[in-house]
Amino acid sequence: MHAYTPAVLLVVALAAPAAAKVDDLPAFARRYLDRQVHAVLPSADAHGQPMTAPLTLRLVPSFARQTGFACSMCHYQFPQLTAFGRQFKLNGYTLTGLKNIEDKDKREKPTLSLLPFSPLSMMMIASATQLGTALPGTQNFTVSLPQQLGVLWAGAIANNLGTMSQVTWVPSSGTFAIDNVDVRYVGRGTIGESPVTWGVSFNNNPSTQDLWNTTPAWGYPFSSSAVAPSSLGSPLVAGGLAQRSVGVGVYALWNDLLYTEVAAYRSAIPTAAAPLDSSARNTISGFTPYWRVALQKSFGTQYLMVGTYGLAAKLFPTGIGGLTNDYTDLAFDAQHEMPLGDGHLVTRLSWTTESQTLSAAFAATPAVSANRTNSVNSLRLSSSWYPAQHAGLTVGFFSNGGTADTLLYAPGSVTGSAIGSPETTGASLEASYNLWENARLSVTYTMYSKFNGRDSNYDGSGRSASANNTLYLLWWFAF
Repeated sequence: MHAYTPAVLLVVALAAPAAAKVDDLPAFARRYLDRQVHAVLPSADAHGQPMTAPLTLRLVPSFARQTGFACSMCHYQFPQLTAFGRQFKLNGYTLTGLKNIEDKDKREKPTLSLLPFSPLSMMMIASATQLGTALPGTQNFTVSLPQQLGVLWAGAIANNLGTMSQVTWVPSSGTFAIDNVDVRYVGRGTIGESPVTWGVSFNNNPSTQDLWNTTPAWGYPFSSSAVAPSSLGSPLVAGGLAQRSVGVGVYALWNDLLYTEVAAYRSAIPTAAAPLDSSARNTISGFTPYWRVALQKSFGTQYLMVGTYGLAAKLFPTGIGGLTNDYTDLAFDAQHEMPLGDGHLVTRLSWTTESQTLSAAFAATPAVSANRTNSVNSLRLSSSWYPAQHAGLTVGFFSNGGTADTLLYAPGSVTGSAIGSPETTGASLEASYNLWENARLSVTYTMYSKFNGRDSNYDGSGRSASANNTLYLLWWFAF
């Protein structure tokens, strides 16, 4: 599975939407609307007229099927979450404008709370990829139909319990497999006079539970080609444990200001033998801790989040015992949102540094790493302008770097490095158009100034960095 799967947690369901009124929303949702609406929207429209309540609610509707509001309540454009979208996810995907099927016991304790429709939906991605130079021995302009085909279970399960879970068909194997899973239990209270929203998340990808679009699971690029070459030297937190681990974490948002989370992950590899044995690969030794801290604040019509997250993992490269390869990832991120014209500008920044102690790789026979200790660095910067709900333009910059290692990053056609370097830099430009809120066309051009250490003959087989420049056409829809 891919960490870049679009966040279709807030997509359409299979029943006709029912009208929902703001007065029917839980108190926490009404409070959030009252507080946040004026923090994310200008006080007047494009013609200088004051924003009225009906206009505000039209611009920020809620979760499509479950509440009866449109997708644009939670997204500037999918998967980029708005302030209310983050609140919806924080509160366990449970907000609803529908009357649930409910039951109580003799003591009036709730024993059942089911949505009156199936929370299942489907999504599909079709794509076409054109490289600057075709991969050796292959045809250029690869069409994938589908690139991904997913079935999602998204919405409230019971009072205070909800999920966004996905199963995706993998074309290369012709089978369905588990994709991102996030199941949440949420509670609300106060500390002194300050509100606190707290919860427990059960998930299978560190950062898939995150509220912002700066972390690896839901960060930009939101979708990318499955056939374009990938560079070396990615931090473990950037998908290295995705769909290969299961974690339980606790989180809290205090006073709509400070978000904190701690979690622990254990290997859960769907394709490996159970229980895990000597055939397993990259198995977690013990538990992998994951942490997240973020500060958020609205300043008039602008919003800012600054935060940090990371993990520390010990992995057995083969089997379930012996020497380990150790990884410590520390990331810093920020997200800024502001009105621009009739739309919004969203800027995302993430910088990750990873320290590696590769005891197992260094001591292997033959050795897999030339160094016992290495480092990897990753920078991601992107800015998206959404002039309207149906259109978007994104500019992105990326850079990977780290310690040179002639064994870990060995020469090899297309994917290798002639000098053992993971250094890769480049930029991307994406234009998207939504035919409807649940159907998108987009075109992305990615260009490389350096790939795996060089701008020319980077792999030792004569391939240049620009040969991997990628034109990526995408058609995405959900129903």
